[in-house]
Amino acid sequence: MTGQPRVRSRGAATAPDRLLSVLGAFDHGHPALSLTDISRRAGLSLTTAHRLVGALTEWGALERDDSGVYHVGLRLWEVAALAPRGLALRQIALPYLEDLYEATHENVQLAVRDGTDVVYIEWLSGRSSVGVHIRVGARWPLHATGVGLALLAHDTPESQERYCSGPLASFTPYTITDPARLRRVLAETRRTGVAVSDRQVTDDALSVAAPVRGTGGAVVAAVSIVVPQVDAQVPVLVPAVRVAARGISRALGWRPEK
Repeated sequence: MTGQPRVRSRGAATAPDRLLSVLGAFDHGHPALSLTDISRRAGLSLTTAHRLVGALTEWGALERDDSGVYHVGLRLWEVAALAPRGLALRQIALPYLEDLYEATHENVQLAVRDGTDVVYIEWLSGRSSVGVHIRVGARWPLHATGVGLALLAHDTPESQERYCSGPLASFTPYTITDPARLRRVLAETRRTGVAVSDRQVTDDALSVAAPVRGTGGAVVAAVSIVVPQVDAQVPVLVPAVRVAARGISRALGWRPEK
């Protein structure tokens, strides 16, 4: 999902706020920015932006190409690779995601929760798979995706109620925007152990997702498969997604109760 960056207003109170606003100016829709662009999107004066961009470039968080445009630097990728919910989880899950892809040759995704969004940390896609608005690092609201529903359904009742009471963005005529309907979907997801998201982000795709559990049994991620809605055979997809999710969970140390 691309939109406005998480930036601070002009005159942010602290140096860390201003530094983070520079990094927050970059997103999937704006991977390359001029200094002026950074200043505007971060809500900073040009002088302040110049100073902070220089420090970040020297450290390696940003890189400047020959045309003077800035990109996110490899140093940030090195640091991000240390996140336990990022590269480490992806490496553990990848063999099971590959098995799911080989069995279906459809889009396969792995995502974790970040606040009210899901963030995709792996995505496998074939040439003939249905088109999706997903890439590694992309984020979408929880209620609009299969992985998001699988994650939200296993959160605390209080957290679910806060989410259901908040704004529910719409992307297609089929996106869940009614809180009562969302509550019913979450209850059904808990009952069946899988979430079905039908044409919620695009009007031609359907996804089936299942939760991934960590050592203590808490849901730490979700895996899904996305197929063309017109050809979707949910009863066939459910067992395959469940097997992948259970395999990843066991690899993470989860053991189901006897």
